[in-house]
Amino acid sequence: MGGIAAIARQAGHRVTGCDANVYPPMSTQLEAQGIELIEGFSPDQLLQFETMPDLFVIGNVVSRGNLLMEAILNQGLSYISGPQWLGEQVLYGRHVLAVAGTHGKTTTAAMLTWILELNGYKPGYLIGGVPLNFTVSARLGESQYFVIEADEYDTAFFDKRSKFVHYRPRTALLNNLEFDHADIFADLAVIETQFHHLVRTVPSDGLLVVNAEEPALERVVTRGAWAPVERFGHEVANEWSLIAQEGDGFIVRKSGKEVANVKWAVDSGVMGRHNQLNALAAIASANHIGISPLDSARALAQFKNVKRRLETIGVANNITVYDDFAHHPTAITTTLDGLRRHVGNARILAILEPRSNTMKLGVMKAQLPASLQAADKVFAYGANAGKEFLGWDLQEVLSPLNAQEQAKAQAFDDLEALVKAVSKEAKPGDHILVMSNGGFGGVHQKILQAIAV
Repeated sequence: MGGIAAIARQAGHRVTGCDANVYPPMSTQLEAQGIELIEGFSPDQLLQFETMPDLFVIGNVVSRGNLLMEAILNQGLSYISGPQWLGEQVLYGRHVLAVAGTHGKTTTAAMLTWILELNGYKPGYLIGGVPLNFTVSARLGESQYFVIEADEYDTAFFDKRSKFVHYRPRTALLNNLEFDHADIFADLAVIETQFHHLVRTVPSDGLLVVNAEEPALERVVTRGAWAPVERFGHEVANEWSLIAQEGDGFIVRKSGKEVANVKWAVDSGVMGRHNQLNALAAIASANHIGISPLDSARALAQFKNVKRRLETIGVANNITVYDDFAHHPTAITTTLDGLRRHVGNARILAILEPRSNTMKLGVMKAQLPASLQAADKVFAYGANAGKEFLGWDLQEVLSPLNAQEQAKAQAFDDLEALVKAVSKEAKPGDHILVMSNGGFGGVHQKILQAIAV
């Protein structure tokens, strides 16, 4: 929604917005673009406008019972969902390149956008994070091309279709597919149906770029694909494949032929095998609009990751603190794997806040211990680490990690106690990885301050 607000502002509209607990980097980005932020959802906001807004663009965090939304409905004011407004007012008539999947959407969309940018395509884009190659998470653009992070979450309280059905992509990248969003989807089959709906919107002269290593995506494609399909993965039998090299670089193969070599910049922040596949998918998608793999590889050599994706927050006493958005067990596993490959045998202290709706419901709790196995120590936090907050006992769930090593994993219901425990454990040469899809109470800076003493 912050990105949509930025695009509306760039299109010449006067934009204001409200939300609860807006935090950086989005809050600072919006303020820098002259977009007024209003805290909370009081209906009194409607009395503060000199002239009533022409349109209220509603995000899916807003539900019936929200006091401001109730006032909008009662007064008969005009409203629309964010994805529908974007589809009708910005994406219509453009070549949309949509990046869909359970994991890696933000990073892959940032890679694809940077490839287009460095090759002179001047794309518009909407990414669910702030790419470090750009200054903002969204841009209207100057050409027919638009790259968008295509989310499967529902659109709004009045539109329960997935957001991405509004985007009508011509190039659709299906990166992976696992069960997530347990608060709105009953099982994986329901999500597969939503992806099937997305596939049905791709024109016959478009392209589906599909991860061949994902059984769920193969089931989606088997249900029907009306556009050509190009698969990517590690195996040479795929249309697009790769050969991993030292330092996380890789060789790109198209139809089995080596066509490019990707070498990340030293300060790229890109780590792990999962990002090699993300990059391969971006290269395959860019190829559809005429950018050669060689030119894509040249762009990726200058790529810098997105904020909150293994982002280095700071270093104190030779201890490095990272921030990452990981909250699904698969994302936790791949993030830890990427960092482990980067730091070798150095100790990794993992700090986790399982705050997503899926995590709170406990759907993925059994997978947590295995996902954290690569960490040397684990510190997990819930506003109440017992059953009262999560509906399940965090310490009990993490207990398998303590079977072979005493106190490898600890759960906390007090943030200051967690910070104290981390600072007591941390030693020079350690790497502290903070993982949460929220603000986490500013724990990153609190840890940096504590370990600097």
